[in-house]
Amino acid sequence: MKQDDLPLFAWHPPCKLIVFPLVARIGRIRDVASKMLDKTSARAAETYHDQVIIGVLRHLERLGLSESEQDEQLGAFWNAVGDEMARERGRVSRKP
Repeated sequence: MKQDDLPLFAWHPPCKLIVFPLVARIGRIRDVASKMLDKTSARAAETYHDQVIIGVLRHLERLGLSESEQDEQLGAFWNAVGDEMARERGRVSRKP
């Protein structure tokens, strides 16, 4: 029996892709929040929102995330965008 014939040498642990979470991408969150607030109408904001969703889902799909993982990442991202928009609105409304 050769050393290469041992099952231990043929075993490879399963790989799991660990994605940098969207919620930690502060620059992207601030950029999206700023652009959402800059939209002059609800329709323009909704169109931009849809474009961001499509782009993010395409990115996550290319990375190989399952649909449930994509939904989780996307939900956390939009919660963070909403929080940033609220902070930005508060900052703007407090200016004299």
